[in-house]
Amino acid sequence: MSQDAATPTNTPSATPDPSQPKAPQTEAERLAQAEAEMRVAIHDAAQARKATQMVNVEVNRLRRELEDAQITIKEGKTVIKAVAAPARMKGRHYAMIASFGIMVLLPVGVAGGYLYTRAADQYASTMAFVVRSEDIKSSAADLLGGLGAGLAGGGGGATGADTDILYEFMHSPDMVRRVDERLDLRAMYSRYHTQDPYFTIPDDVTIEDLTRYWAKMVQVDYDTTSHLMEVRSLAFSPEDARAIAETVYAESSRMINELSDIARADGTRYAQEDLDTALERLKKAREAVTQFRVENEIVDVEADIETQMGLIAVLQGQQATALIELDMLSDGARSGDPRLEQAQRRLEVIETRIAEERRKFGAGGIGPGGTSYANTVSEYERIAVDREFAERAYVSALSAFDTAKAEASRQSRYLAAYIRPTLAQQSDFPQRALRTGTVALFSMLIWIISTLVFYALRERR
Repeated sequence: MSQDAATPTNTPSATPDPSQPKAPQTEAERLAQAEAEMRVAIHDAAQARKATQMVNVEVNRLRRELEDAQITIKEGKTVIKAVAAPARMKGRHYAMIASFGIMVLLPVGVAGGYLYTRAADQYASTMAFVVRSEDIKSSAADLLGGLGAGLAGGGGGATGADTDILYEFMHSPDMVRRVDERLDLRAMYSRYHTQDPYFTIPDDVTIEDLTRYWAKMVQVDYDTTSHLMEVRSLAFSPEDARAIAETVYAESSRMINELSDIARADGTRYAQEDLDTALERLKKAREAVTQFRVENEIVDVEADIETQMGLIAVLQGQQATALIELDMLSDGARSGDPRLEQAQRRLEVIETRIAEERRKFGAGGIGPGGTSYANTVSEYERIAVDREFAERAYVSALSAFDTAKAEASRQSRYLAAYIRPTLAQQSDFPQRALRTGTVALFSMLIWIISTLVFYALRERR
């Protein structure tokens, strides 16, 4: 680089302009002029220093190229220059290491240290059951061919609606309250609160806090297809865990029995109401029959009709006999014979009586009680049909009532446990390795995402 390049071009000329009038110099003006000249001198010195540095850099580069050329000529080897300068640690690299320690190593160390040094051992007890319903058949239902069997409960399979209700009941504050009254859950769950405040609760928590903690310690798995239910309870000793599971089973069975009692009480009450209604209807139907008999002076209409029909049959027989006698007299007797007139008179009387008896069954006929025999028979048939229907309804209601009472006398729904509450021999919770690994995984993901966001913003600048 030439010396002309290093020479400042913007240095003001020291030669005064003769065209400018020379003003009188005061002390302040001389100081200001001296200060301005000093600044110009400092600027020129900085420019010269910068130019000197650039010259030194260029000289060093040429020296390195010369050394490489000498090595190539002397040893016959080609010197390959590095594409980039050697990597060196910078401030952002130290910041990345510090952030990794704060965002990854520190949370993992805290979580692992707490889990392995302070977290109390938890023991699990498992049980599984299904809601069952038994068949109920009463003697009255058997006599009527199963009439009212629909009131006797379902088959032997699981009852889906009851299982759904039971599943919700196990997560309710009512279940927590019942178990707490029998076992003192607050004392069980706060035993290691001083040592392990994260996985335990204080002994003075409210029922709402206890219910939320219950959801963490008692897990209920429910299969909606097969209606199988599995319960896993956690506690800080094997005996407490099994006691909680047994109490949950007992309270669930008690709740199912309460539902069954309500259903059976409702069924019995409805059956009793139906029976009372049927009995009242039967009484009214029988009273109507009695009133009909009193008003028409007929005990049995069918028997009375048979009697009337028998009378007509007898008269018809006498009519046939009279006709025969009249024919015989007409062939042998002469005109004006008194026997002929007597036979003719007897035949007319018989025919008149037959007509009168038949007229009783017509529209204008007068029967017992002064009413039309046809209307009497029609009224009796209507009353008889009502009585027959009332009797059948009464028998059906009585059967349903017997069935409801038979169902109420036994336990129609119950819990069938196919896995009894177990007693743990070792602690499998709080799953220290899994929780530590989970913390490490999410901490690493957060650190990686944060680093990528930092470099993306840095590249945009």
